[in-house]
Amino acid sequence: MKKLLFFTGDIETQGYFSKQIAEAMKGLGHETFIYDLSKPWESTEKFFRFFEQDNTALINFNFHGMSGEQYFLDENDTLMWEALRIPSYNIVVDHPMYYHHFLEKVPAHYHHISIDKNHEIYMRRFFPEIKNGPFLPLAGTKLYPNKSNVPIACRKYDVIMVGNYCKPSTFDKYITRIDDEYTAFYHGMIEDLFMHPDKTVEEVAETHLLAELSEVPEEELKKTLAALTFIDLYVRYTFRGRAIQELVDAGIKVHVFGDGWELLECRHPENLMIMNSLDSEGCLKKLCQAKLSLNVMPWFKNGAHDRIFNSMLNGAVCLTDSSIYLDEILHDGKDCSLYSLERMERLPEIAKELLSDPDRMQEIADSGYELAQAGHTWAHRAGVLHNLVEEGRYSS
Repeated sequence: MKKLLFFTGDIETQGYFSKQIAEAMKGLGHETFIYDLSKPWESTEKFFRFFEQDNTALINFNFHGMSGEQYFLDENDTLMWEALRIPSYNIVVDHPMYYHHFLEKVPAHYHHISIDKNHEIYMRRFFPEIKNGPFLPLAGTKLYPNKSNVPIACRKYDVIMVGNYCKPSTFDKYITRIDDEYTAFYHGMIEDLFMHPDKTVEEVAETHLLAELSEVPEEELKKTLAALTFIDLYVRYTFRGRAIQELVDAGIKVHVFGDGWELLECRHPENLMIMNSLDSEGCLKKLCQAKLSLNVMPWFKNGAHDRIFNSMLNGAVCLTDSSIYLDEILHDGKDCSLYSLERMERLPEIAKELLSDPDRMQEIADSGYELAQAGHTWAHRAGVLHNLVEEGRYSS
């Protein structure tokens, strides 16, 4: 059975995911090694004692270990994994448009794994030469696996949101950087996404480019999409901020755990309870004390987010917008509560109705827990990766 290498020491959440998968892989019989990117020389020495030629694989997130770290390159700029013939299974938790510069030079034996089915389509279209798949949605972690969740009626927080906020105007410098014509063009795309929040950024961008130019060569479109990440960020943070504004301005106290929330302008800021930013385990502890956990999808239109399954597994009712994939697995009013980005003014009504009926909330929380526990933990995702690493086949 393959020995498996994972990374920690860079992005905290992705290191936490890696540790969850590594633990599950040990249960499936794999030997695992956690490489600490904050201690490269010490970790490299230990890794070579662990490494077994032709029987070691790398499972990483967002190109960790292959994003130009000098300690992984030899004098010819060859990656260690390529030189050692180590296959890599890279789980990319953002849109591929953010990573064109890495995708242009992936190592040999590279496998790209997407957390959104639209990202898979994008990869097949613009990077057909790269091994792509399987679709692997994000998953959740139950903080106290051997303990029952605290009942809804006994929980401390009515509504929480775990995640950061960035003011959309932060990205104005990219929108206005060329001239008025380009500024109007970018704002046209943004308005289209505001009006049609079911669309992807690449779908809207291609439509607007074709309207302007009538024909766009595929390679030119590919290059253009890589330069439009600010559109994605502008739109996602606008909706994230709007969700919180709708709730707090309707008199609902919302505790937010993350950076940047002091920048959000509200009519009733007294209802916005800004708390400290937390690591992954700290966020899970807060979910264990929450009645309603708000999620705003980061423009994954055919995928999921770990906030959803973390909320469910730790006994909170998840209040979220949906996606094509989520529509296939979630049931509004049974195991979660759904709202629409097109009708965000209804968010306070939905939240107040739930909070006024703790018994109903408990039923939803219990059903949500069962759903996530049955198919959406990192152990379930590890099973898919196990089959891929060992046999090159997919399972769900």
